[in-house]
Amino acid sequence: MLAAAIRRLAQALFVMFGISVLVFLIFVATPGADPAARIAGRNASPETLAAVRHDFGLDRPLPVQYAVLMRRLFVTRDLMSFVNRGQQVIPTIAEAAPVTLSLVAGAGVLWVIGSLVVGLVAAATRGSVLDRLLMILGLIGISMPVFWLAEVVNLFTQSRWHDTWLFSWVPPLGYQPLTTNPLGWFKALVIPWITLSILFIGLYGRVLRASLIEAYEEDYIRTARAKGLSERRVLLRHALRTSLITFVSLFGLDFGALVGGGAVLTEVVFGLHGVGKLTYDALLNLDLPLIMATVLYASFFVVAASAVVDIGYAWLDPRVRLGR
Repeated sequence: MLAAAIRRLAQALFVMFGISVLVFLIFVATPGADPAARIAGRNASPETLAAVRHDFGLDRPLPVQYAVLMRRLFVTRDLMSFVNRGQQVIPTIAEAAPVTLSLVAGAGVLWVIGSLVVGLVAAATRGSVLDRLLMILGLIGISMPVFWLAEVVNLFTQSRWHDTWLFSWVPPLGYQPLTTNPLGWFKALVIPWITLSILFIGLYGRVLRASLIEAYEEDYIRTARAKGLSERRVLLRHALRTSLITFVSLFGLDFGALVGGGAVLTEVVFGLHGVGKLTYDALLNLDLPLIMATVLYASFFVVAASAVVDIGYAWLDPRVRLGR
């Protein structure tokens, strides 16, 4: 087990190293991508460009530039933004990370509970009117773009129905820190949680239903029924456990991607200045240090989620632990 963990850690570090090199080369070595021109501004003189390259170390060999960038990012942690002078990269990400983590964690709880209920009820009543209704609602949830749904939700909660008893409690768009105002934190995020989770409830509910129906055809389910177990016990103790393998795989990867900045559309519409919004602004400005830091932040969570998924496989399916 320890050897497997060390191997997984080495793989994660190798992946993050490859991602950092790739991002660095795209924004520095690609023809036409000159960070010095972006820093100096439009119509900068050659002398100004040369001075900027020297000040930021952009006139040195690429391996040296990369090594300096990584040292200042991970060792000294004093890396500054190329665009916003005086803005340190690490504190900026540390300030934005709790916003994204709060958004994605709350939405993750909602979409796991909602999709489990939808998938289990639909599988237990397969072929019925309720099953068809749940699948139609799930398809509608999948089909609605999150940015459109968020705008519609804001239209009613922040404008048209904001003065009614139904949504008078909804605060203005923005984020309230959990440590200073727990109730305000909950009120500010409950609508974004629901909006972000609707897509995943529809998707995961349909996937879980299909996995459960497929599991019903397996021999171990027929054996469980032959032993006289109730349909409820067969569904929850036998079919659900193996069906969760696909569910856990999807959740781990989606959760890691969202924490890494994949919830940018939700953050932008609801005025949440998280990692996704930070990455979006950095890309608009071609701010290489900030882009490098946010991409490595995202890759860490994706790789970590992948490792957790592998552990979840071993817990859900004993055959994985036995190497079968």
